[in-house]
Amino acid sequence: MVNMSRLGHALTELDEPAVKALFVYNSNPAAIAPNQNAVVRGLMRSDLFTVVHEQFFTDTTDYADLVLPATTFLEHKDFQGAYGHYFLQLSEQAIAPLGEARPNVWLFSQLGQRMGFPEPCFHDSVDELIEQALNAPAMEGITRQELEAKRSIRLRSAGGEVLLPFAKGIFATPSGKAEFYSSALAAEGLEPLPAFHPPDESRRGADAHTFPLEFLPRKADHYMNSTFANLPGHQKMASPGLVFMHASDAAAREISEAELVEIYNARGKIQLRARIDGSVPAGVVAASLNWNKLSEGGNNVNALTSERLTDLGRGATFYSTLVEVRKLAPTKNLFPPID
Repeated sequence: MVNMSRLGHALTELDEPAVKALFVYNSNPAAIAPNQNAVVRGLMRSDLFTVVHEQFFTDTTDYADLVLPATTFLEHKDFQGAYGHYFLQLSEQAIAPLGEARPNVWLFSQLGQRMGFPEPCFHDSVDELIEQALNAPAMEGITRQELEAKRSIRLRSAGGEVLLPFAKGIFATPSGKAEFYSSALAAEGLEPLPAFHPPDESRRGADAHTFPLEFLPRKADHYMNSTFANLPGHQKMASPGLVFMHASDAAAREISEAELVEIYNARGKIQLRARIDGSVPAGVVAASLNWNKLSEGGNNVNALTSERLTDLGRGATFYSTLVEVRKLAPTKNLFPPID
C-alpha cells in the first residue's frame, strides 16, 4: 500500500518494490500532490509506464505514455454521497459517450477481465455497484429503486430515522460536546494532557529562523481542487497568480503591491505577484492552487508543500508549510516589439 500523499517518495525513492506503473483517474497529481518537484521527477522516469484517464489535457497528461478519454457526468450513470450536506443524489446518463470516451466502471471492468482476474466484481454492472454502495452506514434502507424515483434522498441513521448529526451529542463527555476542560476526567484524577507541541513546520517550530512565514496553499474559490482551472472565465475570477501578504511582512522585505516575488523553501520555489490587502495576518502568506502550465514559472503552490503525514489519519499536511519571500528584479524584455 502506498499513501497517495507520498506519491513523490513512491515514484523516486520506494524500491521494495519499486513502482513501475501508474494509472491516474479522477485526479491530476502533477498539480495537486504535495512535494510537487519530487512528483514531477518521478513522472519523468523513462522506466515508469503512466496511463491517464482524463477529459482534458491536464498537467499530468503531459507525462503520460497513454491518455485514455474519460466520460463526463453527463455521459454515465452515477450517484453522489454527501459532501458537506446530508443528501444522497442520483445522476442519470443524459447523452451517449462522445467519441471513444469510456466511464471508470467500464474501463476497470474490461481491464480486470482481459487481465484474467477471476473476481466476480469485474462483471458487476453500474446498478449492481450502486446497490452495493447503498449498504454503507447512513444509507440504511435506501434502495436504488427509491433513489431512481426520488433522485435525492436525505441520509438516514440506524433504524431508518432521518440523520441529524450532533443532535444528541457525539462525544463521550457529560455534555455530549467537545470539552477543552473535562471535570469528569479531573474528578478521576487523570493526568493532564501533554504540553502542546507545534507542528514540525510552524512559526513556533525549530525551522522558523530559516523560513519564518507560514504558507497557506489554498484552493481557489472558483476551482474544485484543480478542476475548472483550464477555463479562462474561472481563471479570471480566481486570480491564481497572486500571493497575499500582510503589510508588515511586505515592508520588512521592501515589497510593494503587484511586485513580482519568489516564495521558496528547501523543497522548491514559485513566482507570484504580491497582493497586500490585509486579508492575512502578520507571519502568514497565502496563494491559490493552479495548473502548472498556466502558472508563471511552470509550477504551483505544491512545489512548496511537504509529504509529511498527519499523526491521526495519515493525511496530507498541506497547511503546515514554512516559507520565505523575496522580491525579484523586474523581468527585462530582451526582444522588445518592433514598431
